[in-house]
Amino acid sequence: MATKRIADEPAYVLHRYDWSESSLILEVFTRHYGRIALVAKGAKKPSSSFRPILLPLQPLHVAFGGDAEIRTLRSAEWQGGHVMPTGDALLSGYYLNELLMTLLARDDPHAELFDIYARVVEIIASEHGEVLQGALRTFELLLLRETGFLPPLNVQTMTLRALDVNDHYVLVPEGGLRQAHAEDRVSLSGAQWLRLHETLQNHAPFTTTLRACAEMMGELKPQLRALLHYHCGVKTLRTRQMMIDIQAL
Repeated sequence: MATKRIADEPAYVLHRYDWSESSLILEVFTRHYGRIALVAKGAKKPSSSFRPILLPLQPLHVAFGGDAEIRTLRSAEWQGGHVMPTGDALLSGYYLNELLMTLLARDDPHAELFDIYARVVEIIASEHGEVLQGALRTFELLLLRETGFLPPLNVQTMTLRALDVNDHYVLVPEGGLRQAHAEDRVSLSGAQWLRLHETLQNHAPFTTTLRACAEMMGELKPQLRALLHYHCGVKTLRTRQMMIDIQAL
């Protein structure tokens, strides 16, 4: 059987592991093939052309081949556009990568999500702090939708009753969207949930959802965080704990 070869594939490195004294195993997010594993032979050698290229949050075009679970990286070319983010922006990028590593199955393509990830990475690298939090919330919503973990935001999940625009509702990990109780610390009005639902149905959901998220950031963030932690199977994601620890210094 002929070995399948793929060339000129848009990609980002999500994570990298040592494989031997000279090689790396890469977790890579590609546009047409989803999350895949690649071995970069000799990538740790000082003379390797891979060394300055195989970095996270950098737009690449890669070529790879093989039929095994871990394929072989043949080439990688940096597509330019921005330098490596630093500080809080870099941690935000690592946070996105951790979400993709945890929630995406291998070899499951998500071309639209790839394009949205690329846009958020551009925002992270451009240091537009005023829109970064909205971009992160937008990515979380679209990732949850793509993976099937986001319930419809236009009805109450358990009863399928329509939302009252004047009432308040909360998104809970175990039960989806339900009517808010007195003890709930954060919630959104029915009108706000309906607006988010409408923006997610848009043919260009990133821009419209970003605008909507910017107006309800404080109430939306903890609800999305709880839902993500639930489906990731952790109490706190590693990158988020790192942010907390740094802020406490």
